[in-house]
Amino acid sequence: MSLRRLSHAISEGQGISILVEVADRDGARRAEEQGAKGLAVRSERVGVRDATELPLLWCAEGGFRDAHGSGADAVVLVVESADDALEELYEEAQELGLECVVEVRDEEELEDVLERLDPEIFLLTADEADDGQEHLDRVLELLPDVPAGKLAIAELARPTREDVAELERAGVDAVLVAAPDVAGLVDEPPPEV
Repeated sequence: MSLRRLSHAISEGQGISILVEVADRDGARRAEEQGAKGLAVRSERVGVRDATELPLLWCAEGGFRDAHGSGADAVVLVVESADDALEELYEEAQELGLECVVEVRDEEELEDVLERLDPEIFLLTADEADDGQEHLDRVLELLPDVPAGKLAIAELARPTREDVAELERAGVDAVLVAAPDVAGLVDEPPPEV
């Protein structure tokens, strides 16, 4: 089992954690230097695991079997893609020592997941936002249905510092971003004295 636990990284400390999607080892190093608590990849990225000790979340569409070999610590299970195999995939990922982050797009999927599994971490995505609905608002609509004691990660492509602050106030534990400038999303460090 991995020593890098995504759940620990996003639940420890104060405030909301930032998880950053990276494409290479330089991006991984920059994200870590700027305060990211974890990294995400959409496919195997040479050198990302070697560049950092941060937890690595595998977000690749269509499966996670390559995640274990690439050094990932957690995997996103997409309810829509998994369909009838959700329980089997969840169990298989856990047997490989991977934490499972279950992606839900709407209240119906969230309810279905809670009936079928007992995941610790949810990824709330705005893929099912209504026409004209802000992605932030869609994610915030899903949050109240996440049971107490579970971790919630919001997925927003380009959040502002104000978006991150609003997510934190609402009780979101982490935000997954594709933004290259993590420092602009986290609170400024205290001044040195």
